[in-house]
Amino acid sequence: MKETNTDLLECVLDRDNMNRAWHRVRANKGAAGVDGVCIDTFPEWMRSHWPNIQQALREGTYTPSPLRRVEIPKASGGVRLLGIPTVMDRVIQQAIAQVLSPMWDSEFSESSFGFRPQRSAHGAVKQMKGYINEGRKWAVDIDLSKFFDRVDHEPSRFACFGFTQPDRARASGPKDLW
Repeated sequence: MKETNTDLLECVLDRDNMNRAWHRVRANKGAAGVDGVCIDTFPEWMRSHWPNIQQALREGTYTPSPLRRVEIPKASGGVRLLGIPTVMDRVIQQAIAQVLSPMWDSEFSESSFGFRPQRSAHGAVKQMKGYINEGRKWAVDIDLSKFFDRVDHEPSRFACFGFTQPDRARASGPKDLW
């Protein structure tokens, strides 16, 4: 593989990456977003809209669609609010995750199980049982529920965590991350 400076956005927009993202989104099924485009009609919709969306992504002018809000009744009463993105936004999110996850996952603690590849609540419980067998007596469960609803999203605030927002993110490495 040829080592070169590779634009992360081009890795995200790479045809193979986008196809993998679409296959993942299609396999997950899911409802249509606010635009009414469902999984079954998405390929035809995408053929006519992709050139403009791709250009907007490259120019930094793409804006995700609003979420379609749905209330799901809870067995215990009340409702759980659910936001459903458009299929297009789900494909873009998946494409981004496929490029960034391999780069960032190694930065997470081995004790972190939430929303990580090949990890689950079952794995967390298994690890905790091991800790108990070692004689440990404390466990900490942190739920970030509503954290991103309440946090100040000013990018400079995240600098203390080592996150930055360059004009154009670049990575040094092979073009094909897979």
